[in-house]
Amino acid sequence: MSTPTPAAPQPLIPSSKRKFLMGVAAASFAVLFIGYGVYWFISARYDVSTDDAYVSGNVIQVSPQIAGTVIAVRADDTDYVQAGQPLVSIDDVDTRLALEQAKAIFSQTLREVRALYSNEGASVASVASQETNLARLQEDLARRQKLAGTGAVSAEELKHARDAVQTATDQVSSMRKQLEANQVLVDNTTLADHPRVKMAAARLREAYLAWRRTQVPAPVSGQVVRRSVQVGSAQPPVRR
Repeated sequence: MSTPTPAAPQPLIPSSKRKFLMGVAAASFAVLFIGYGVYWFISARYDVSTDDAYVSGNVIQVSPQIAGTVIAVRADDTDYVQAGQPLVSIDDVDTRLALEQAKAIFSQTLREVRALYSNEGASVASVASQETNLARLQEDLARRQKLAGTGAVSAEELKHARDAVQTATDQVSSMRKQLEANQVLVDNTTLADHPRVKMAAARLREAYLAWRRTQVPAPVSGQVVRRSVQVGSAQPPVRR
């Protein structure tokens, strides 16, 4: 009967080497922990996850304020846009022509109203000149009437003098009415606040706004969702 030979004892890991391996393991865990902490602080903390893959938020409907045909779409679904960034471009041919016409009408109105102020001064001077001429003719008529009894002035000359006074009187009356009519158009006004100028300026602003609204901007910064507009589609204006 043979006796089994006992197994050779396993050599023990030296204490110093064991401590070294434990230190390496601890340092590795510390590096991994610090690395994840840095990653979370820089990036991971901004990531959002949901169970149903939907994120709630305010949805703002963007619609054009004028009618027209879409010629360009500058953002698509999921695109992030900044506030004020153009989203849709509408054909601006008609609005641009209307703006040019409004500019021309405004310029013409300015010239016409300036002429009203200029004509007022000229009319005042003309009335004063005609009144001076009327006074001279009236004096001449009075002098001839005094001489008529002496026979120094003929009846025909006296008639001509009376006709000249009547004609001058009619001219002064007509010029005064014209001056009054012109003064009604400019009294208590300046070029800037004249009603005709203000109306032309309002039409010019209206035409400018219509032209600007051919570019539909993003009202706020955000992400595009449910884009429905297509190039070539006719867009109705927003009804207020």
